[in-house]
Amino acid sequence: MATEVTVPTLGESITEATLGEWLKQPGDPVAADEPIASLETDKVSVEVPSPVAGVMGQHAVKVGDTVEVGAMLATIESGDGAAAAPAAPAAAKPTESAEPAPAAGYGNHNEAPVSSDSPAALSPSVRRAVLEHGVDPSTVKGTGKDGRITKEDVAVAASNKPAPAPAAPSTPTPSVAASTGRNEERVKMTRLRQTIAKRLKEAQNTAAMLTTFNDVDMTAVIEARAKYKDLFEKKHGVRLGFMGFFVKAATMALKDIPSVNASIEGDEIVYHDYADISVAVSAPNGLVVPVIRDAQDLSVAGIEKTIGDFGKRAKDGTLKMDEMKGGTFTISNGGVFGSLMSTPIINPPQSAVLGLHRIEDRPVVRDGQVVVRPMMYLALSYDHRLIDGREAVTFLVALKNAIEDPTRILIDL
Repeated sequence: MATEVTVPTLGESITEATLGEWLKQPGDPVAADEPIASLETDKVSVEVPSPVAGVMGQHAVKVGDTVEVGAMLATIESGDGAAAAPAAPAAAKPTESAEPAPAAGYGNHNEAPVSSDSPAALSPSVRRAVLEHGVDPSTVKGTGKDGRITKEDVAVAASNKPAPAPAAPSTPTPSVAASTGRNEERVKMTRLRQTIAKRLKEAQNTAAMLTTFNDVDMTAVIEARAKYKDLFEKKHGVRLGFMGFFVKAATMALKDIPSVNASIEGDEIVYHDYADISVAVSAPNGLVVPVIRDAQDLSVAGIEKTIGDFGKRAKDGTLKMDEMKGGTFTISNGGVFGSLMSTPIINPPQSAVLGLHRIEDRPVVRDGQVVVRPMMYLALSYDHRLIDGREAVTFLVALKNAIEDPTRILIDL
Protein backbone atom coordinates (compact mmCIF):
# COMPACT_ATOMS: atom_id res chain seq x y z
CA MET A 1 0.00 0.00 0.00
CA ALA A 2 1.36 3.38 -1.00
CA THR A 3 1.08 6.61 1.01
CA GLU A 4 1.18 9.90 -0.86
CA VAL A 5 3.53 12.67 0.25
CA THR A 6 2.15 16.11 -0.56
CA VAL A 7 3.46 19.67 -0.38
CA PRO A 8 2.75 20.90 3.17
CA THR A 9 1.30 24.28 4.11
CA LEU A 10 4.16 26.74 3.64
CA GLY A 11 2.89 29.76 5.51
CA GLU A 12 0.59 32.71 5.07
CA SER A 13 0.27 33.95 1.46
CA ILE A 14 2.75 31.33 0.15
CA THR A 15 1.02 28.98 -2.28
CA GLU A 16 3.89 27.40 -4.20
CA ALA A 17 7.53 26.41 -3.93
CA THR A 18 10.36 24.95 -6.00
CA LEU A 19 11.67 21.43 -5.45
CA GLY A 20 15.28 22.05 -4.41
CA GLU A 21 16.51 18.47 -4.08
CA TRP A 22 15.50 14.92 -3.28
CA LEU A 23 16.98 13.64 -0.02
CA LYS A 24 15.73 10.09 -0.67
CA GLN A 25 15.83 8.07 -3.87
CA PRO A 26 13.39 5.32 -4.97
CA GLY A 27 14.10 2.16 -3.03
CA ASP A 28 15.69 3.92 -0.04
CA PRO A 29 14.33 2.97 3.39
CA VAL A 30 12.51 5.87 5.05
CA ALA A 31 11.67 6.40 8.72
CA ALA A 32 8.58 8.25 9.88
CA ASP A 33 9.17 12.03 9.97
CA GLU A 34 12.51 11.63 8.14
CA PRO A 35 13.09 14.40 5.55
CA ILE A 36 12.74 13.11 1.99
CA ALA A 37 12.85 16.36 -0.01
CA SER A 38 13.78 20.03 0.29
CA LEU A 39 11.50 22.81 -0.99
CA GLU A 40 12.63 26.36 -1.70
CA THR A 41 10.10 29.09 -0.96
CA ASP A 42 10.39 32.84 -1.36
CA LYS A 43 12.16 33.09 1.98
CA VAL A 44 13.53 29.80 3.30
CA SER A 45 14.18 26.16 2.47
CA VAL A 46 11.66 23.72 3.94
CA GLU A 47 12.28 20.01 4.43
CA VAL A 48 9.36 17.69 3.70
CA PRO A 49 9.10 14.79 6.19
CA SER A 50 7.74 11.36 5.40
CA PRO A 51 4.34 10.80 7.05
CA VAL A 52 5.03 7.06 7.54
CA ALA A 53 7.89 4.58 7.66
CA GLY A 54 8.50 2.47 4.58
CA VAL A 55 10.35 2.53 1.27
CA MET A 56 10.71 5.55 -0.98
CA GLY A 57 8.52 5.11 -4.04
CA GLN A 58 8.58 7.01 -7.31
CA HIS A 59 9.20 10.75 -7.50
CA ALA A 60 6.23 12.61 -8.95
CA VAL A 61 8.17 15.82 -9.76
CA LYS A 62 11.71 16.71 -10.77
CA VAL A 63 14.26 18.97 -9.14
CA GLY A 64 13.57 22.56 -10.21
CA ASP A 65 9.83 22.02 -10.78
CA THR A 66 7.34 24.45 -9.23
CA VAL A 67 4.79 22.74 -6.99
CA GLU A 68 1.67 24.06 -5.29
CA VAL A 69 0.56 23.43 -1.73
CA GLY A 70 -1.24 20.06 -1.58
CA ALA A 71 0.34 18.68 -4.77
CA MET A 72 1.75 15.15 -4.64
CA LEU A 73 5.54 14.90 -4.47
CA ALA A 74 6.10 11.15 -4.16
CA THR A 75 4.81 7.94 -2.62
CA ILE A 76 6.00 5.87 0.31
CA GLU A 77 5.59 2.13 -0.17
CA SER A 78 5.17 -0.31 2.71
CA GLY A 79 8.23 -2.34 3.70
CA ASP A 80 11.66 -1.78 5.21
CA GLY A 81 13.68 -1.21 2.06
CA ALA A 82 15.63 -4.47 2.22
CA ALA A 83 13.77 -6.05 -0.65
CA ALA A 84 13.59 -2.88 -2.70
CA ALA A 85 17.32 -2.42 -3.14
CA PRO A 86 17.94 -5.44 -5.43
CA ALA A 87 14.94 -4.46 -7.54
CA ALA A 88 16.49 -1.10 -8.36
CA PRO A 89 17.73 -0.68 -11.95
CA ALA A 90 21.14 -2.17 -12.67
CA ALA A 91 22.31 1.34 -13.61
CA ALA A 92 23.35 1.69 -9.99
CA LYS A 93 26.53 -0.10 -11.14
CA PRO A 94 27.36 1.39 -14.53
CA THR A 95 29.32 -0.71 -16.98
CA GLU A 96 32.64 0.45 -18.32
CA SER A 97 31.10 1.41 -21.63
CA ALA A 98 28.19 3.31 -20.11
CA GLU A 99 28.77 6.84 -18.92
CA PRO A 100 26.72 7.67 -15.79
CA ALA A 101 24.23 10.50 -16.18
CA PRO A 102 24.89 13.64 -14.15
CA ALA A 103 22.96 14.03 -10.92
CA ALA A 104 19.99 16.40 -10.99
CA GLY A 105 20.90 20.01 -10.40
CA TYR A 106 24.47 19.78 -11.72
CA GLY A 107 23.83 20.60 -15.37
CA ASN A 108 27.04 20.52 -17.38
CA HIS A 109 29.36 21.35 -14.52
CA ASN A 110 32.88 20.01 -14.97
CA GLU A 111 33.06 18.56 -11.47
CA ALA A 112 31.90 15.00 -10.79
CA PRO A 113 28.27 14.82 -9.65
CA VAL A 114 27.23 13.38 -6.32
CA SER A 115 25.82 9.91 -6.90
CA SER A 116 22.51 8.84 -5.42
CA ASP A 117 24.20 6.15 -3.33
CA SER A 118 26.45 8.63 -1.45
CA PRO A 119 26.76 8.06 2.32
CA ALA A 120 24.32 10.86 3.05
CA ALA A 121 22.10 13.19 1.05
CA LEU A 122 23.70 16.57 0.44
CA SER A 123 22.04 19.87 1.22
CA PRO A 124 22.38 22.70 -1.33
CA SER A 125 25.11 24.44 0.69
CA VAL A 126 27.09 21.21 1.12
CA ARG A 127 26.73 20.37 -2.57
CA ARG A 128 28.10 23.81 -3.46
CA ALA A 129 31.06 23.25 -1.10
CA VAL A 130 31.74 19.86 -2.70
CA LEU A 131 31.90 21.48 -6.13
CA GLU A 132 34.06 24.38 -4.97
CA HIS A 133 36.62 22.16 -3.24
CA GLY A 134 36.53 19.31 -5.76
CA VAL A 135 35.97 16.73 -3.02
CA ASP A 136 34.50 13.26 -3.61
CA PRO A 137 31.60 13.10 -1.08
CA SER A 138 31.87 9.31 -0.86
CA THR A 139 35.25 9.79 0.86
CA VAL A 140 33.95 12.30 3.42
CA LYS A 141 32.86 11.11 6.84
CA GLY A 142 29.74 13.03 7.91
CA THR A 143 29.51 14.42 11.43
CA GLY A 144 26.04 15.91 11.09
CA LYS A 145 22.71 14.47 12.14
CA ASP A 146 22.25 10.84 11.04
CA GLY A 147 25.73 10.94 9.50
CA ARG A 148 24.91 13.68 7.00
CA ILE A 149 27.83 15.62 5.57
CA THR A 150 28.25 19.25 6.68
CA LYS A 151 30.16 22.10 5.02
CA GLU A 152 32.77 21.82 7.76
CA ASP A 153 33.29 18.13 6.88
CA VAL A 154 33.91 19.11 3.25
CA ALA A 155 36.37 21.84 4.26
CA VAL A 156 38.32 19.40 6.44
CA ALA A 157 38.41 16.82 3.66
CA ALA A 158 39.61 19.47 1.21
CA SER A 159 42.43 20.55 3.53
CA ASN A 160 43.56 16.94 3.91
CA LYS A 161 43.39 16.18 0.20
CA PRO A 162 46.87 15.48 -1.21
CA ALA A 163 48.16 17.72 -3.95
CA PRO A 164 47.59 16.23 -7.40
CA ALA A 165 50.59 14.60 -9.02
CA PRO A 166 51.95 16.34 -12.13
CA ALA A 167 50.23 15.04 -15.21
CA ALA A 168 52.37 13.11 -17.66
CA PRO A 169 52.95 15.00 -20.90
CA SER A 170 50.64 13.87 -23.62
CA THR A 171 49.36 15.02 -26.96
CA PRO A 172 46.41 17.32 -26.31
CA THR A 173 43.09 16.30 -27.77
CA PRO A 174 41.59 19.02 -29.98
CA SER A 175 38.82 20.75 -28.03
CA VAL A 176 37.27 24.18 -28.41
CA ALA A 177 36.71 24.58 -24.64
CA ALA A 178 40.24 23.42 -23.83
CA SER A 179 41.85 25.70 -26.39
CA THR A 180 40.01 28.84 -25.34
CA GLY A 181 39.44 28.13 -21.65
CA ARG A 182 36.14 30.06 -21.90
CA ASN A 183 33.54 27.86 -20.23
CA GLU A 184 30.06 28.95 -19.26
CA GLU A 185 27.51 27.51 -16.87
CA ARG A 186 23.84 28.43 -16.69
CA VAL A 187 22.14 27.95 -13.33
CA LYS A 188 18.50 28.78 -12.76
CA MET A 189 17.95 31.45 -10.12
CA THR A 190 16.60 30.06 -6.88
CA ARG A 191 13.17 31.21 -5.79
CA LEU A 192 14.81 33.06 -2.90
CA ARG A 193 17.20 34.92 -5.22
CA GLN A 194 14.31 35.81 -7.57
CA THR A 195 12.34 37.23 -4.64
CA ILE A 196 15.33 39.23 -3.40
CA ALA A 197 15.85 40.72 -6.87
CA LYS A 198 12.17 41.59 -7.23
CA ARG A 199 11.86 43.25 -3.82
CA LEU A 200 15.05 45.28 -4.15
CA LYS A 201 13.98 46.62 -7.53
CA GLU A 202 10.52 47.45 -6.21
CA ALA A 203 12.15 49.40 -3.38
CA GLN A 204 14.17 51.46 -5.86
CA ASN A 205 11.12 52.11 -8.02
CA THR A 206 8.83 53.08 -5.12
CA ALA A 207 10.82 54.92 -2.47
CA ALA A 208 12.51 58.31 -2.82
CA MET A 209 15.75 56.80 -1.56
CA LEU A 210 18.63 58.83 -0.21
CA THR A 211 21.72 57.89 1.84
CA THR A 212 23.50 59.97 4.47
CA PHE A 213 26.84 59.08 6.07
CA ASN A 214 28.74 59.58 9.28
CA ASP A 215 31.69 57.90 10.95
CA VAL A 216 32.09 56.57 14.46
CA ASP A 217 35.11 56.09 16.72
CA MET A 218 34.98 52.46 17.89
CA THR A 219 37.63 52.85 20.62
CA ALA A 220 35.27 52.70 23.61
CA VAL A 221 33.30 49.70 22.34
CA ILE A 222 36.47 47.81 21.40
CA GLU A 223 37.94 48.43 24.85
CA ALA A 224 34.72 47.36 26.60
CA ARG A 225 34.54 44.22 24.48
CA ALA A 226 38.18 43.32 25.16
CA LYS A 227 37.73 43.88 28.90
CA TYR A 228 34.50 41.94 29.40
CA LYS A 229 34.26 39.41 26.55
CA ASP A 230 35.47 36.43 28.61
CA LEU A 231 33.17 37.19 31.56
CA PHE A 232 30.31 37.91 29.18
CA GLU A 233 30.68 34.57 27.38
CA LYS A 234 31.04 32.69 30.67
CA LYS A 235 27.86 34.21 32.09
CA HIS A 236 25.63 34.33 29.01
CA GLY A 237 27.02 31.48 26.89
CA VAL A 238 27.43 33.69 23.82
CA ARG A 239 30.26 35.84 22.47
CA LEU A 240 30.12 39.60 22.89
CA GLY A 241 30.15 41.19 19.45
CA PHE A 242 29.56 44.66 18.08
CA MET A 243 26.01 44.06 16.85
CA GLY A 244 24.60 43.99 20.36
CA PHE A 245 25.86 47.53 20.94
CA PHE A 246 24.59 48.80 17.58
CA VAL A 247 21.13 47.23 17.88
CA LYS A 248 20.68 48.62 21.38
CA ALA A 249 21.94 52.05 20.34
CA ALA A 250 19.63 51.97 17.31
CA THR A 251 16.54 51.26 19.43
CA MET A 252 17.36 54.31 21.56
CA ALA A 253 17.84 56.52 18.49
CA LEU A 254 14.59 55.21 16.97
CA LYS A 255 12.75 56.25 20.12
CA ASP A 256 14.11 59.79 19.73
CA ILE A 257 13.44 59.96 15.95
CA PRO A 258 10.18 57.95 15.49
CA SER A 259 9.85 58.70 11.76
CA VAL A 260 12.89 56.49 11.05
CA ASN A 261 10.94 53.62 12.65
CA ALA A 262 7.72 54.38 10.75
CA SER A 263 6.27 53.22 7.42
CA ILE A 264 3.93 54.49 4.72
CA GLU A 265 0.65 52.67 4.04
CA GLY A 266 -1.35 54.33 1.31
CA ASP A 267 -1.77 57.96 2.34
CA GLU A 268 -1.10 57.24 6.03
CA ILE A 269 2.06 57.13 8.14
CA VAL A 270 2.22 54.25 10.61
CA TYR A 271 4.32 54.96 13.71
CA HIS A 272 5.48 52.05 15.88
CA ASP A 273 6.07 52.25 19.63
CA TYR A 274 8.24 49.14 19.42
CA ALA A 275 11.46 48.34 17.56
CA ASP A 276 11.45 45.07 15.60
CA ILE A 277 14.96 45.08 14.17
CA SER A 278 15.61 43.10 10.98
CA VAL A 279 19.18 41.80 10.90
CA ALA A 280 20.63 40.82 7.52
CA VAL A 281 22.20 37.34 7.77
CA SER A 282 24.13 35.53 5.06
CA ALA A 283 22.70 32.11 4.14
CA PRO A 284 23.88 29.55 1.55
CA ASN A 285 21.21 30.56 -0.96
CA GLY A 286 21.32 34.31 -0.37
CA LEU A 287 20.62 37.00 2.17
CA VAL A 288 17.84 36.42 4.71
CA VAL A 289 16.56 38.98 7.18
CA PRO A 290 15.19 37.52 10.44
CA VAL A 291 13.62 39.92 12.93
CA ILE A 292 14.58 40.61 16.56
CA ARG A 293 11.17 41.24 18.12
CA ASP A 294 10.82 44.01 20.72
CA ALA A 295 14.56 44.70 20.63
CA GLN A 296 14.01 47.80 22.78
CA ASP A 297 13.22 45.50 25.73
CA LEU A 298 16.25 43.21 25.30
CA SER A 299 19.63 43.57 26.95
CA VAL A 300 22.84 43.47 24.92
CA ALA A 301 23.19 39.82 26.00
CA GLY A 302 19.65 38.99 24.85
CA ILE A 303 20.31 40.63 21.47
CA GLU A 304 23.59 38.73 21.01
CA LYS A 305 21.89 35.42 21.86
CA THR A 306 19.12 36.06 19.35
CA ILE A 307 21.53 37.06 16.56
CA GLY A 308 23.75 34.05 17.24
CA ASP A 309 20.78 31.72 17.01
CA PHE A 310 19.62 33.35 13.76
CA GLY A 311 23.09 33.02 12.19
CA LYS A 312 23.38 29.33 13.05
CA ARG A 313 19.91 28.44 11.80
CA ALA A 314 20.35 30.51 8.63
CA LYS A 315 23.34 28.33 7.70
CA ASP A 316 21.38 25.17 8.54
CA GLY A 317 18.35 26.39 6.57
CA THR A 318 16.04 25.98 9.58
CA LEU A 319 14.79 29.55 9.97
CA LYS A 320 11.00 29.77 10.06
CA MET A 321 9.09 32.07 7.75
CA ASP A 322 7.32 33.77 10.66
CA GLU A 323 10.74 34.81 11.98
CA MET A 324 11.37 36.89 8.83
CA LYS A 325 8.04 38.70 8.69
CA GLY A 326 7.56 42.26 9.79
CA GLY A 327 10.40 44.37 11.06
CA THR A 328 10.38 48.14 11.46
CA PHE A 329 14.08 48.89 10.83
CA THR A 330 17.00 46.96 9.29
CA ILE A 331 20.70 46.75 10.15
CA SER A 332 23.08 45.28 7.56
CA ASN A 333 26.70 44.62 8.51
CA GLY A 334 28.79 44.56 5.35
CA GLY A 335 31.90 45.12 7.41
CA VAL A 336 32.25 41.41 8.13
CA PHE A 337 33.03 40.98 4.42
CA GLY A 338 35.44 43.93 4.31
CA SER A 339 33.13 46.62 2.93
CA LEU A 340 34.45 50.16 3.47
CA MET A 341 31.29 52.04 2.45
CA SER A 342 27.97 51.28 0.78
CA THR A 343 24.49 52.66 0.08
CA PRO A 344 22.16 49.92 1.34
CA ILE A 345 18.67 49.50 -0.12
CA ILE A 346 15.69 49.74 2.24
CA ASN A 347 13.55 46.70 2.97
CA PRO A 348 9.90 47.71 2.20
CA PRO A 349 7.61 48.60 3.87
CA GLN A 350 10.35 49.85 6.20
CA SER A 351 11.58 53.38 5.63
CA ALA A 352 15.24 53.11 6.60
CA VAL A 353 18.22 50.75 6.78
CA LEU A 354 21.52 51.19 8.63
CA GLY A 355 24.70 49.95 6.94
CA LEU A 356 27.74 49.06 9.07
CA HIS A 357 31.20 48.72 7.58
CA ARG A 358 34.69 47.55 8.38
CA ILE A 359 36.73 49.06 11.20
CA GLU A 360 40.08 50.49 10.17
CA ASP A 361 42.68 52.72 11.79
CA ARG A 362 42.52 56.26 10.43
CA PRO A 363 44.06 59.59 11.47
CA VAL A 364 41.59 61.90 13.23
CA VAL A 365 41.92 65.12 15.22
CA ARG A 366 41.30 64.93 18.97
CA ASP A 367 41.91 67.97 21.21
CA GLY A 368 43.98 69.61 18.48
CA GLN A 369 46.19 66.56 18.02
CA VAL A 370 46.27 64.11 15.10
CA VAL A 371 45.81 60.63 16.53
CA VAL A 372 45.02 57.20 15.10
CA ARG A 373 41.63 55.73 15.99
CA PRO A 374 39.67 52.64 14.89
CA MET A 375 36.97 54.23 12.72
CA MET A 376 33.86 52.88 11.00
CA TYR A 377 31.68 54.52 8.37
CA LEU A 378 27.91 54.44 9.00
CA ALA A 379 25.39 54.74 6.18
CA LEU A 380 21.67 55.39 6.62
CA SER A 381 19.54 54.91 3.51
CA TYR A 382 16.03 56.27 3.99
CA ASP A 383 12.78 57.06 2.21
CA HIS A 384 12.79 60.81 1.70
CA ARG A 385 9.00 60.78 1.29
CA LEU A 386 8.75 60.19 5.04
CA ILE A 387 12.11 61.08 6.60
CA ASP A 388 13.67 64.51 6.22
CA GLY A 389 17.41 65.04 5.98
CA ARG A 390 17.50 66.66 9.42
CA GLU A 391 15.89 63.60 11.00
CA ALA A 392 18.23 61.19 9.21
CA VAL A 393 21.34 63.11 10.29
CA THR A 394 20.03 63.46 13.86
CA PHE A 395 19.45 59.71 14.02
CA LEU A 396 23.02 58.96 12.92
CA VAL A 397 24.47 61.48 15.39
CA ALA A 398 22.48 59.92 18.26
CA LEU A 399 23.74 56.48 17.24
CA LYS A 400 27.32 57.76 16.96
CA ASN A 401 27.16 59.34 20.43
CA ALA A 402 25.90 56.11 22.02
CA ILE A 403 28.62 53.98 20.41
CA GLU A 404 31.43 56.40 21.25
CA ASP A 405 30.22 56.59 24.85
CA PRO A 406 28.54 53.24 25.71
CA THR A 407 27.61 54.55 29.15
CA ARG A 408 24.76 56.32 27.36
CA ILE A 409 23.32 52.89 26.52
CA LEU A 410 23.46 51.90 30.19
CA ILE A 411 21.67 55.02 31.47
CA ASP A 412 19.37 55.40 28.42
CA LEU A 413 20.66 58.82 27.43
